[in-house]
Amino acid sequence: MLIWVFVIAGAIILDQLSKWLIVTYLPEGGFDIIKGVLRFTYVENRGAAFGMLSDHRWVFIVVSTLALAALGFYLFKYKPEGWLARLSMSFIIGGGIGNMIDRCLLSYVIDFIDFCAFPKIWMWVFNVADAFVCVGAGLLMLYLVVSTVKEIKQEKAKKAQSVATNDNSVSADQDKSNE
Repeated sequence: MLIWVFVIAGAIILDQLSKWLIVTYLPEGGFDIIKGVLRFTYVENRGAAFGMLSDHRWVFIVVSTLALAALGFYLFKYKPEGWLARLSMSFIIGGGIGNMIDRCLLSYVIDFIDFCAFPKIWMWVFNVADAFVCVGAGLLMLYLVVSTVKEIKQEKAKKAQSVATNDNSVSADQDKSNE
């Protein structure tokens, strides 16, 4: 389980380091990484995801703390099956803590990744922690779908085996009665 502590710590460190670099070195007005597609732009996000519900910092801190505590408890107490489940939860926890640090220390979250290729569709600026949370949530959904399909296949195999066993016992009983 120590590896998942390192994954969580790595996500937090990458997030905080990237924000420190942006605050320290980003020129005013930002700059293009790929012109017309991706740019770094400094934004102070005082709301939840994508700036929703601005200035409700304490609500986000309480809800995030409860959610992160529940995920952490589940991850370390119940040790879910499969590396994909553990990785996804570690990404979500690490990203959540990264943004929680900003929210507690600064009263806002530093966002800077501006995907500007489709301005009419995507107009939000995000950060490394947000990316970890979103990728973690996607991986968790993938894990849930894969594990559900696996369970369904196992149930079908059990039913097929049960039917085959019943058919064999009926055939054996018929063979005995024919003798």
